[in-house]
Amino acid sequence: MPGFEIFGDEEKKEVQDVLDNGVLMRYGFDPIRNGHHKALELEKDLANKMQTKYAQVVSSGTAALSVALACAEIGAGDEVIMPTFTFVASFEAILSVGAVPVLCDIDDTLTLDPKAVDAAITPKTKAIMPVHMCGSMADLGAIKDICDKHNLILLEDACQAIGGSYDGKPLGSYGDLGCFSFDYVKTVTCGEGGGIITNSEKYADRAHMYHDHGHDHIGNDRGAESHPFLGYNYRISELNAAVGIAQLRKLDSTIATQEKNYTILKNALQEISEVTYRRVPKTGIESYAFLNIFLPTEDLARKAHKALGAHGVDACFYWFDNNWHYYKKWEHLLEQKSLSKLSEEVRSGLQKNNRSFEASDAWMGRTVSCLIKLNWTEAEVTERGTKMVEAIKSVL
Repeated sequence: MPGFEIFGDEEKKEVQDVLDNGVLMRYGFDPIRNGHHKALELEKDLANKMQTKYAQVVSSGTAALSVALACAEIGAGDEVIMPTFTFVASFEAILSVGAVPVLCDIDDTLTLDPKAVDAAITPKTKAIMPVHMCGSMADLGAIKDICDKHNLILLEDACQAIGGSYDGKPLGSYGDLGCFSFDYVKTVTCGEGGGIITNSEKYADRAHMYHDHGHDHIGNDRGAESHPFLGYNYRISELNAAVGIAQLRKLDSTIATQEKNYTILKNALQEISEVTYRRVPKTGIESYAFLNIFLPTEDLARKAHKALGAHGVDACFYWFDNNWHYYKKWEHLLEQKSLSKLSEEVRSGLQKNNRSFEASDAWMGRTVSCLIKLNWTEAEVTERGTKMVEAIKSVL
């Protein structure tokens, strides 16, 4: 999965182009940048690849979510429904705009359960944020129906699933807004970076201003630009964007490699009847970034995860006990630990999350996820599959 595995001459060429040009900031310095605009080029490439009208690149996936939420006018006291299984950035972004993250159960897709989402809606709900964890998606059609019924924003957090699709549309492009992370361990990496895609001219126009202190970017005099509204600094550098240009060109071959390696491993595990797999919704195609398996019980999943490590199978994750990715270990959110003072409205709203999520626990307790790497040889993947079978059989 990590794009850094395939760094090569293409990335070096794009970065060297920026260094030779000498302008590292995406805005201004027009007289000396000689027409070089790497961030703008990456935005055009991203919009084209994701089949959307607009794209905005920013400094991180977290920044992308924060900007997208602000562009959708989500703020003080508004509720945003998100899954119990995600990276902490999802709720950090919601809190950053003054809104309230409301945790919701997942199902066998390892993403939002539409029935649980429908039950979680209140008059304060303004958006639903499905997170396409580990390369696959929620039942987006059902979630979109809920959004349409209640007039809610559908914001796709596709940070871990670039290259996948649903109903023939690239993940991230199905909702009102979609967000990607281009950090160091993502399928497409800028080192650090993120992206927002949308077909809404309104959201796109807001995004390019909001992510740069509210500058309207009219004219060539940076100091004379007006500020239609408040904004913050979520800009990406030209150096980071340059890396992303080369990486995005490789996306199709990257996905093909992931699918090949994923298929070899899954085929190897087919002989173990006790192993089952996450559900990919109809019309959905995952990005094959992870092979996600279910063991019959939580105890067996724990033992299988430990056995995989003992058999030399690295990069396998037992998310149930993970501090960054599952609600049970988010004590800073659940106990409202913050350096800045949270409003009483946010504090009150966060109390909704202090409950048990039995359905999520039932799925995550049985889940082991194995990262799909890009630089394995076919022999290495085959050997890995053999070791995985041996490890799992040893605990059954």
